[in-house]
Amino acid sequence: MPGPRACHFLLPGDWNTPTGGYTYDRRLALALRDMGWTVAPLVLEGAWPWPDRTDLAAASARIAALPDGARVVADGLAFGALAEVVQPHARRLRWVALVHHPLHLETGLDPSDSARLRVGEARALQLAQQVVVTSPSTAGEVLAMGVPRAHIAVVEPGTDAPPARPAQPRPDGPVQLLCVATLTPRKGHAVLLQALAGLTHLPWVLHLVGSGERDPGTTARLQAMARELGERVVWHGEIAGTALFAHYTAADVFVLPSLYEGYGMVVAEAVAHGLPVVTTDGGALARTLPPAAGLQVPAGDVAALQAVLERVLTDAALRARLAAGARAAAAGLPTWPQQAARFAAVLEGVA
Repeated sequence: MPGPRACHFLLPGDWNTPTGGYTYDRRLALALRDMGWTVAPLVLEGAWPWPDRTDLAAASARIAALPDGARVVADGLAFGALAEVVQPHARRLRWVALVHHPLHLETGLDPSDSARLRVGEARALQLAQQVVVTSPSTAGEVLAMGVPRAHIAVVEPGTDAPPARPAQPRPDGPVQLLCVATLTPRKGHAVLLQALAGLTHLPWVLHLVGSGERDPGTTARLQAMARELGERVVWHGEIAGTALFAHYTAADVFVLPSLYEGYGMVVAEAVAHGLPVVTTDGGALARTLPPAAGLQVPAGDVAALQAVLERVLTDAALRARLAAGARAAAAGLPTWPQQAARFAAVLEGVA
């Protein structure tokens, strides 16, 4: 029987990938190690959540090799497609599924693909002894897939304390807008670009940080949309660590136009940096943003987003007031060690 403070992290790829889901997995695992836990990554190669037979066979072999009674913390991107593989080991191993956002709610899916993902993910999640989600909103989605409420725990992401941000007004010049999000349909970049196309009479520059390689078709469409805006839209690609912190520090306003989020870690990061935030009410974002730190619009509403951006771009006092609200809210954000302690308590309760 494995030790009482040990677990395997089942991951669909490299946990250093700079997305919210991978960051959550990696930071919790590293914080658990700092607390004295033995954490062993178990990396699955393949095109998750759409594995082929080779991917499934490899995953089956890796899982079958785990010792009886092992705790397995499985990222939902893979776990949601592993019901048939997990079934023979459902009682032999102690399964904890991590759901960042349900697979079937990804924007742009064909209805038949969405239905397949929902059925498969529901089957898999019902095999887990515990399901950990990142927000109460996602907890409701998991409950709707047939997982008992007693088997669902909410552990929101932690945040890092950034360097102190000056409270005084920033220098004159174009308002620096920052959006940190992978270029996929769900993140709503198209809505943002359409909104800004109606605000070319105002001084602004948009900085887009996020990978354009995961969905090349969407990236090409967004870049075509942005051509008429010229050099006012700056594409930075995928950035992490201190380089990403520098973008938060240089920004005046953070914008996340997502159509749906299971939490929205970048919103919390922006608040931690004392930035005013403009975002949507998509999924958990309705609760992620502290009210005093920003403004929200209905997800997918171009006209509403354009109106709010116009207010923020033209009203320096509003930006200052929201920035003050962000700095006040930042003090109440949980840290990664605090959230790892909550996560450890969940793991210890899995029999």
